[in-house]
Amino acid sequence: MAESDWDTVTVLRKKGPTAAQAKSKQAITGAQRRSAGQNKQHLVSKNTAKLDRETEELHHDRIPLEVGKVIQKGRQDKGLTQKDLATKVNEKPQVIADYECGKAIPNNQIMGKIERVLGLKLRGKDIGEPLEAKPKKK
Repeated sequence: MAESDWDTVTVLRKKGPTAAQAKSKQAITGAQRRSAGQNKQHLVSKNTAKLDRETEELHHDRIPLEVGKVIQKGRQDKGLTQKDLATKVNEKPQVIADYECGKAIPNNQIMGKIERVLGLKLRGKDIGEPLEAKPKKK
């Protein structure tokens, strides 16, 4: 049992900073003062005044109420509920409700799906007209 020395203890940890790395409190506060004036987060730029003068109200275009009525009428003519139509176009029922009441932002993919299910045109000049079946290309 002479091989093991139970009195030796090995502690593994990082060494403290060397004298060159340790900075005095005075050096740290001096560096903080010098960098305090370089905070560019609150600087006023030339574009800020330009943006302040801007009066145009920016908003997204919504589905016209006319299109919503066409969707609602076409859905009712086919005997579908909003939930049934939503299932057929693979969307949530709330999306269909938003389209019908004119709150939705138009999405061409969703509009195309609804057009195919209802068989009515929802985009372009002849809204509400029957959708013409195009021959499939091979």
